[in-house]
Amino acid sequence: MLIDSHCHLDFEALAADIDGVLARADTAGVSGMVTISTHVEKFSTYAGLAERYANVWCSVGTHPHHADEELHIQTEDLVRLSAHPRCVAIGEAGLDYFYDNAPREAQATGLRRHIAASRITGLPLVIHSRQADDDMAKILEEEARQGAFPFVLHCFTAGAELAERALALGGYISFSGIITFRNAEEIREVAKAVPADRYLVETDAPYLAPTPHRGQSNEPSFVRHTAGKVAEVRGITLEQVGAETTANFARLFSKTGLA
Repeated sequence: MLIDSHCHLDFEALAADIDGVLARADTAGVSGMVTISTHVEKFSTYAGLAERYANVWCSVGTHPHHADEELHIQTEDLVRLSAHPRCVAIGEAGLDYFYDNAPREAQATGLRRHIAASRITGLPLVIHSRQADDDMAKILEEEARQGAFPFVLHCFTAGAELAERALALGGYISFSGIITFRNAEEIREVAKAVPADRYLVETDAPYLAPTPHRGQSNEPSFVRHTAGKVAEVRGITLEQVGAETTANFARLFSKTGLA
């Protein structure tokens, strides 16, 4: 059994064939998935999907690309919306210095508000971090001194140092289809070293389709390929990766009731 801990079912590539997407996931042994929020103002869409399908949960948050568009969203707004019974996480929020689609100050402000919401609710914070390792580690460490909060670094693309600093704070690391890419050796090394109780798998669908589906629209059923590569680099079976990541997901996303 596998769980896709991060996908975007509201995006047109998946929404246009949602029943087919979920049927193919079931056939591939993917028993559940979290559709991740990129705009708080679209929360009703994510919640609607989670209400409609028993094996879909959702989150609430603002992607760093849109941080400046939702600076009016306060921590209390996130806390209030996260009370929805099918909302199991805060985010995704974070820092993206690759695209810099929003001012970095706005990204940091948004991230800290999401951290506060995670701390208040106990729901895991789904973190987007791209080419911002130093600032991300500093913010996480500063905020942890104010009180612990659960989190996962989703679609991990950073180096070993950020992984180690996040793990030291109790964080989890999630691997996407990028781990199957030819030039992703550094990520594979992190996947090899991460403790068995601290890693997840995801698709980030419809983006980042793994080998052998490069160039196609990604979907939750393809998480099996990511899990297979993780199994290969860790020297264990696909079934063991499924058991470990499902247990880790149930522990971190405890509101799902899977634990």
